[in-house]
Amino acid sequence: MNRASILGISRLRMGTDGHGITDLVAFHGCTLHCKYCLNPRCFDPQRAKQMSADEVMQEIEKDELYYMATDGGVTFGGGEPLLNSHFIIDVLELGAKQWNVTVETSLNVPFHHIVELLPYVDEYIVDIKDMNPEIYERYTGRNNDLVKSNLKYLIEKGPSNNITCRIPLIPEYNDDQAQERSKEELTRMGIKKFDLFTYITTKI
Repeated sequence: MNRASILGISRLRMGTDGHGITDLVAFHGCTLHCKYCLNPRCFDPQRAKQMSADEVMQEIEKDELYYMATDGGVTFGGGEPLLNSHFIIDVLELGAKQWNVTVETSLNVPFHHIVELLPYVDEYIVDIKDMNPEIYERYTGRNNDLVKSNLKYLIEKGPSNNITCRIPLIPEYNDDQAQERSKEELTRMGIKKFDLFTYITTKI
């Protein structure tokens, strides 16, 4: 049976990972190496547990009444959840019913993952970092060509108002002007919902 490396399942979250009450399924592994990684556990194999789709569903379906009462559901995050697109489909095929399905992603993944999951996802929360290619690569260690092409595809498939783009102010990597330029570029692409915030970092 197909299994995936799961960091954990955080139950009964409110207002942080999509509509209503949600359960967050966090995956191990990521394509990026951000200088201020918000979840460095995603690179530590000792923190992950191998779970089957059945085991994940058994855990998250406990909260179905809360999902249905609040227009909530399940959120897949990480790490980079889209690297596990087949596994996510396996989970949802077990009976997501009318749950709201959200994916928190960098979108820096091969295109086929986006296509395969498209019929299953209601909402995307995209951690866009910065739209400037130089800033993005300096911060993440990767270029953002896939991010832009994958986002363009999602916008074309629409509706674009099911996409929220997170644009952080990243100390030592971008500034207010770069953050605003990213927002303007995304607006021209058709994005309407944004989450602008500042990374709080601690220097050792």
